[in-house]
Parts: sequence; structure tokens; C-alpha cells
Amino acid sequence: MRTIRREDIELLAPAGDWDCLRAAVANGADAVFFGVEKFNARARAHNFTMDELPDIMSFLHLYGVKGFLTFNILVFEEELNEAKQLIEACVDAGVDAVIVQDLGLVKLIREISPDFPIHGSTQMTITSPEAVEFTKPFDIERVVLGRENNLKQIKQIGDQAKLPMEVFVHGALCVSYSGQCLTSEMWGGRSANRGECAQACRLPYDLMIDGVEKPMGDVAYLLSPKDLAALELVPELIEAGVTSFKIEGRLKTPEYVANVVSKYRRAIDRYFDGENPRPTKEELRELEQSFSRGFTVGFLNGTNNKQLVEGTYPKSRGVFVGRIRQILRDGVICELEAPLKRGDGIVFDAGDPTKKEEGGRIYDLRRKGEKIEGEAEGGMIEIIPGRNDVNLNRLHVGDRIWKTNDPHLDKRLRQTYETEKPYRTFPVSLKVSGVEGEPLKSWWTDIRGGHTVFVQSELPLVRAEKRPMDEQLFQEQFGRLGGTIYELSQLDVQLTGELIVPMRELNSMRRMAVELMEDERQKPRAYQKRIVGVYDDVREPSAQQQTSSTVPADKDGVQLTALCRNLDQVKAVLETTEIDFIYADFEFIKQFPAAVEAVRAAGRKIALVTPRIHMPGETGYFNHILKLNPDAVLVRNTGAAYFFLKHQWENLNAPKPQLIGDFSLNVSNHKTAALFLEAGLSKITPSYDLNIQQMVDLLRRAETSKLEVVIHQHMPMFHTEHCVYCTFLSEGTDFTNCGRPCEDHSVSLQDRVGMSHPVRVDEGCRNTVYNAVDQSGAEYLSHFMELGIRSFRVEFLEETPDKVREILDLYSRAIAGQISGTQVWKSLKATNQLGVTRGQLVK
Repeated sequence: MRTIRREDIELLAPAGDWDCLRAAVANGADAVFFGVEKFNARARAHNFTMDELPDIMSFLHLYGVKGFLTFNILVFEEELNEAKQLIEACVDAGVDAVIVQDLGLVKLIREISPDFPIHGSTQMTITSPEAVEFTKPFDIERVVLGRENNLKQIKQIGDQAKLPMEVFVHGALCVSYSGQCLTSEMWGGRSANRGECAQACRLPYDLMIDGVEKPMGDVAYLLSPKDLAALELVPELIEAGVTSFKIEGRLKTPEYVANVVSKYRRAIDRYFDGENPRPTKEELRELEQSFSRGFTVGFLNGTNNKQLVEGTYPKSRGVFVGRIRQILRDGVICELEAPLKRGDGIVFDAGDPTKKEEGGRIYDLRRKGEKIEGEAEGGMIEIIPGRNDVNLNRLHVGDRIWKTNDPHLDKRLRQTYETEKPYRTFPVSLKVSGVEGEPLKSWWTDIRGGHTVFVQSELPLVRAEKRPMDEQLFQEQFGRLGGTIYELSQLDVQLTGELIVPMRELNSMRRMAVELMEDERQKPRAYQKRIVGVYDDVREPSAQQQTSSTVPADKDGVQLTALCRNLDQVKAVLETTEIDFIYADFEFIKQFPAAVEAVRAAGRKIALVTPRIHMPGETGYFNHILKLNPDAVLVRNTGAAYFFLKHQWENLNAPKPQLIGDFSLNVSNHKTAALFLEAGLSKITPSYDLNIQQMVDLLRRAETSKLEVVIHQHMPMFHTEHCVYCTFLSEGTDFTNCGRPCEDHSVSLQDRVGMSHPVRVDEGCRNTVYNAVDQSGAEYLSHFMELGIRSFRVEFLEETPDKVREILDLYSRAIAGQISGTQVWKSLKATNQLGVTRGQLVK
């Protein structure tokens, strides 16, 4: 077993602005990740500009800290030239790596530079060894695993894939798998895959069971997870093979960055120093104070659906202080469970999420009427809020009290980075030599930086008449490095005779040496760079595509396919004559054989659908698909893509189902499409993040004969490891003990406007929340055909057989030119109980 060294472990901190950057460096980060305007997954952060890249990298490298640029979004077709400019700027500035979601961007980076480091973002939804293997042909240096992977899986992925692994250890948790959430996109045109998440998971929902609302008391935030805090699991994470400990928070304050980074720095150092790495109660309290919706270890210890969501509040609360025991004329009495002092901020949580909360600053603390000076540690305390801060009439005995702010803690944290002193110092080894009549020579070695600079005096050495230079003098003069990032640790003096030069020469040599060593540290890392054009790899749009709005659509060879989610829908499709190709996307794998048999008996073709997520040890699902010998497989993750492609490479004579990439592969530009097609997939489904103009831009550049557009569907919004059925309909904690309420009940989540969004379960017990209203692109059908699309898919969810036949008939007639797309739209809107939406296509 390989020995893990301290230098093998990286503490990776977030930075949304310069103060956060300084806070991270000052408190012990080994690396920092940051974004620039437009192209990163935190569009609301202050962010940096492209012009600042050289200064950022110079500052970080001065302190021996790496800098990773986040480019963790999907890139649309017309943005590729801007993306290229940013990548070229990163290469020139010596950025240590770029964190990427879009595999098309990976392709572009490799065209520009064969050796520029790429990290696979958690937005790539990498959760299995097979998914890691899919990235290897593109020389991705490191992968950021999904937050849903547990410690055992993390170790298994590392052992099998043998690639450095980065894991989130602290910060906000997304309830949905990263890269697979379409809720903000669907409801507000603000895509989570573009850094514009509107946090729909933090909204209140009513739980509907079989169409009836279940009373939930004050639990309203059914999808709002607590915050991740793995400080207590640092030893287990190190021993599981995690090489980079990532802290979320580019929207957070510099005080938050300073606080969290310093806590994880101490825990990692204590582990390697042989001390107890577990945090103290005070350390955990301070972490909660900076930001906390309540802490959880997430999925690191395995799935426990009862611990992920608290449900009564969606935002940071800070530290729990206690409950109101009595309400006084000017304050409240509380038995303290955490320290309090004057000036602290507090909020009262009455348990009703719909009402305004009361809160403010503490004006005074009393014990039995006597004023308390300093901090109250515990006991029965009278809390007196500032005048007019709190309406005591709105409080109740039993209400929870939270400390939301600690000014003293914030001041202490600011002092770590608001200082003129260097944030870190580094040891220097110095060799000095000289002979009479020649300059004094010196070699300064930056031990950590790994470079040596040479400096000599301007004046020659002369024989000393009184006090010759000795080791003590050099130690004093050359050791005067205060205010710099260096400290003299080793000195080797080799002078021939009793010699001297003026003191000003020594001072000048010292200053020059520091300047040269800093210059060496700040030199940009050199990478190879080629001159490429973004569209060198594709043909120019044809005249027909450029003027498609005036060219009639060619309807010959256009195929309509149907995706069904139960056997009755499959049978309804088989009763039509227009559909020759059917997708079976069933909740349970045991239902596949009947669908295959029915479709084959009707002389049609069938594709079986993989889950959207693939975890270690779940390839049995794929093997079952292969045994059924379908005509095609709809591939929904890169782990599945690798598995089926590998099976084809290793079994040349075996039947080869057609491999079709689904929307969840996030194809949003022609380079992403080309990458999957070059890998071996035969057809690709464009991303659901594209609006109509972005879709048209893609179709004008991509190989449209190998694209299939989903023209009708219920948008799959949240896709989550968190099981609503298990959490609220069972006493169990996971699939092993929940009793499978999903087999007996139908659950939906009702939003604030009364729409009930169905929640469906897959074979892996993961939940998908679907939009209540159908989305139709019928009005764009002709346009897509003019651009060369020859395959359109209609996806069903809970439609009855009659509804299935009705919808397919409408689209079939539209493709044949018998009715217009607008007529399809109007008919759907008239006959659907909830109407129909154009969804993200018109954002």
C-alpha cells in the first residue's frame, strides 16, 4: 500500500473576489479555484476579468499556491470563439488547470494545447470508474466526483480508475446531481448548467400522495438539503484516496473562506502530525457561525434519507442557541446551549416558514436581573435585543433562537488576511564564497520553490584591516528578510582570507536575491499552444441551412420515435402505424422483457434506456440490457457509454446495439456532438439547455443526420439521490429498509402556484421530479426539418393509451405536412388539462 504524504493532499479553496483569494492563501489553502465573468458556474459571484489572470496567477504562485480556473458550464455554439480566447489567456497566464463541464470544451482545449491541464468538473456527473475511464483519452488530469459518492465508492473509483480524485468536503449541497438539474432552466430560463441556478430546491413544496396533500406541519422545504461538513471525516477521506479536499463557496464572504480553510488546514496537519484530527466543539461552532443550514456529512457515510433534509428552513441559521423559556417585557429567557455576548446577531425561528422572522443585535445579557459582562457560556440567561429590533409580541415560548453573526469572530478572521505582513514564509539555503580582488558571490536557493539565483557584489572583496566578515555577520545581514516571503534557514560561508565589502553591498545583494527568487516563483508555467480555428473541424453551413426559413422542409425519411414509461404506453404505440422505433424507459428493470417481446412480435425496433446515474458496482443493469439484445441503447451517462463501447470493442462478433446519447450527456455545441460520435455513439440528443436560437446555431454546424431532437416531453427537472418516498412515506433510511412505498403510491410535489410535479423512481432508487406541464416544440418542427433533422422523439410520462395515440397522431400529421406545428400546439393546449408549454425553447 502506498504511503500517503502530507504533500499528496491538496486543500482547495473557493475565491469569488480578491479578498477571498487573500483569505484562502493566508489560512493555508494549497490551491484556489476561481471564475471569470460569464464562463463559470457562479454567475452571481463578483468574479474576475480575463485581464486579471496574470496578476491572479502571479499572486498565487508567489505563495506556492495553485490556481484553477472554473469553466464548469455548458458552452453554446456561438460562444466557442469567446471560449477559445479565454482558454488561450489561461495558457498564456500559466493557470495551473481549468475545471471543465462541457466535453466539447475539452475537445477544443486539446486542439489548442496538448499539455494544458484539465480537471473534470463535478458538473460532468462522474460517479463511477467507468465514467472516469471515458475521460482518459482526453488526458484529463483529475476528476471531481459527484457529491453523492460515499467513502467506499470513492476508494473503489480511485483503486480502479487510478486517477487523482477531488471531493467536495464542505459547503452547500445541491439536492440534484450536478450537471443534471433543469429546474431553473425550465421555470425561469436560468440554467444551473450556466451558473444561473435560481435555487428552486430551496422553495417550499406540499407533498401530494396519490393526489392528496399530506399534512407536514412546519416541514415545507422538502428538497432543501443541509450543508455539507466533513471536517470530522478528514482521516477517512485521506485513507479513501481523496487527493484534493474541495470547499464550496465562491458566493461566500472572505470571512467564511478564512474560517473554513483554517479549520480543514488544521485537521489535515494534525492527521499527519500524529495528533487527534477530530475537531473540537468550538471549531464546529465557528464553522456553523460563518454559514450553516445545519450540517450533514451528506452521502459520505452512505445514503440516509432521514438526515439530508431538515425541512423547516432553507437558509443559513448559524449556531443554535436554545429555545425561548419565557418572554419578558424587554427580552426573553433562554437556557443557553452555545455562548452569547453583546453585539451578537440573533434570529427567532417560530416554525412558520411563511411569516417574517424576528431578529437583531443583542443589546444586553442578564442573569437573574444582573447584567453580564463578556460572554455568557451557558445557564438560564435573559437576552435583551436592541430597541425596536424585535417585536416581542410575535414570539412564542418554545421558539428556537439562532446566533446568526459573531462580530468578534469576523474581526479575528479578517485579521488573518487584512495585514501588511506576508501570508507565508519559505526557507532559503544560502551559499557565500569569495576571494580577494573578486566580487562576493552568493547562491540563494528557494528550497520549496526549487530554484536557485546567483547574485554577486558590484565591488570586489578587499582585505579587512579590522573586522573581517564572518558567518555571524552574513547571518545577520543576509538574514534580514522581514517583510518578505523568505527566511534564512541554511548558510554556508566559504571565504578565502579575511575579507570585507561595504555593508551597502550586502544589503543590495539581499534585495536583488529576493527580487530574483520572487520573479522565479511568479513566472507563468509554460504550455504548448497551437493556432487553431474553432470551426476548422466542420463544414460551413450549407446554403439551404443558411436560408432555411425560405426553403420548404424535406419530409422524406423523417422518423418519429416514442419513449414510453410503462407497458400500456408501449402497446398503445404498437397500435399505431407511424412509429417503428420505441424506447422503453421503465422504473424497474424486471419490466423490460415484456416490452422487448411485445415490440419484437409487432416487427418494430426497441431501445432500452439506461439510468441517468451510474454508481460503482451497478454494471449489472447494463449486462441485463445486453442479455435482452435490444436494437439500441439510449445512453444517459458517460459510465454507460464507456461500458457499452468497451463491450463492443471486446466482443467484435457479438450483436451490437445502436448507441444513442441522450440529453443528459449535455451536448450543447458541435464539438461535444462530434466527441461522442467519434467515441462510437451513432446518434446524439441535444441538451435541454438550448433555446430555439441556440438549437438552430448547433444544427447549422453539427452533423444533423446523427441528431435526434426531443419534440415533446415532461421536462425532467430535479434528478436526485435523495428519495422523497423513503424520507416521508417510510420509517426506513434507504432502499434496504424503506419497504418500497414507491411501488404502492404515487408522489408529486405541489409548488406555490398549485402545480403538482410528479416524482418518479428509477431502478437505483433515485428520484426524478418532472414538470407538471408538457413541453412541445411543435411550432419549430418545420424549421428543424429544414435544418436537416431526420429523427424526432416524443416522450410520455403518465399519459393514458388514448392520450399516447392522440399525441402521436398529431405529430405524425405535422411531419407529413397535413397540419402545421402551430395547429399541433393549439390542439395540445386545448386538450391537456394543464395546457402545454414551450419551456426553455423560448427563454
